[in-house]
Amino acid sequence: MTAESSAPVPAPGAGRPTALTVGAAITAVAGAALAVVGVWDMVAALSGQSKQLALNEFGGLVIVLLGVLPLFAARALLQGRRWGRSPAVLTNSICLPVAYYMWQSGGTMAAVGVAVGLLGLVGIGALLSPKSTAALYAPHEG
Repeated sequence: MTAESSAPVPAPGAGRPTALTVGAAITAVAGAALAVVGVWDMVAALSGQSKQLALNEFGGLVIVLLGVLPLFAARALLQGRRWGRSPAVLTNSICLPVAYYMWQSGGTMAAVGVAVGLLGLVGIGALLSPKSTAALYAPHEG
């Protein structure tokens, strides 16, 4: 890793494009949602709503850990770190199959699926936009 790859983007008002901020925000929302689902899964297991306590506890922990990576990636993007873009794009890409299966459920879940899908598409577009790419990969003075 070179010093250039970890050089920060200028202060928010001085050069970070809106698209990069939007992509980071959507990634943070997805990570927080994953973490909340993981905690909910663990609490449901402890409260007796599940017959497979150990499986739900472990599964909840894994989901919480999967939610932490997008949160770190979003923070890295806001700091202008290049490495944050790949996990952020992956996180937003995973929103698409989730949205599809939510859509297939019908009812209220279909509406939520549409919202998840749109957020995923907007996040991918924002993170891969030319302005975001230029901000993350432009040579920094050091």
